Amino acid sequence: MFVTRSADEIARCLELRDSGLNPGEIARLTGIPRATVRDWISGLIPRSRRRSCETCGQPTHAWDELPPSYVYLLGVYLGDGCLSPHPRGVFKLRVSLDARYPRILDEVELAMQQARPSNPARRCKHPGCVEVYSYSKAWPCLLPQHGPGKKHERPITLEKWQEPLVERHPELFLRGLIHSDGCRFINTGSGGWRCPRYLFSNVSADIHGLFRGACDRLNLHWTQAGKKSTYVSRKADVARMDEFIGPKR
Repeated sequence: MFVTRSADEIARCLELRDSGLNPGEIARLTGIPRATVRDWISGLIPRSRRRSCETCGQPTHAWDELPPSYVYLLGVYLGDGCLSPHPRGVFKLRVSLDARYPRILDEVELAMQQARPSNPARRCKHPGCVEVYSYSKAWPCLLPQHGPGKKHERPITLEKWQEPLVERHPELFLRGLIHSDGCRFINTGSGGWRCPRYLFSNVSADIHGLFRGACDRLNLHWTQAGKKSTYVSRKADVARMDEFIGPKR
């Protein structure tokens, strides 16, 4: 006899999976056939039984299953990204980038696509820049730093579910921030000395705090210049950042 399973049963099995149990153990605890459990934990969940997000109506978000590239996308968004509302609850995520750096364009487009595989990422050329964009109802959930007004005019903090992602991938977070609002340049001085240096420039004190916090996690020494600039200048620290950022391309 065919048995219809509820969303609560599916959610219970997924919770048990997250606690470390295997399909056989979950089946014994719940009385649900092992084959059914195995299908559910591999992602084969009937659309009609998937729980939906109360905010966007999309299937409930599994934050811990977001790809590492999401952290990169978050950094890029905090620098040069914005969300715009469209009809029927859809939002457009767009990031305006310098057309001189095709590899960054590729990386941002790929990160958008990986964050929302069912929503295509596209490009639109403008004078001197390229806009990378994607439409989805879920963007405000994935990028909860969205809000009315300019970013520097409102608090910008990480949600509790974002913190462990950034802690696991601080290199990708810094890479995104530098690719949007930073650069690597050659500093010069009297006597002809030359040395590379990283600069992050943003008018939001909170976003600077997030940049500096990621530097602290990697033991990178930073210095502040005014309200808009954070530098990483020590030779060893620049060399460390070169391992995961380097000059823009």
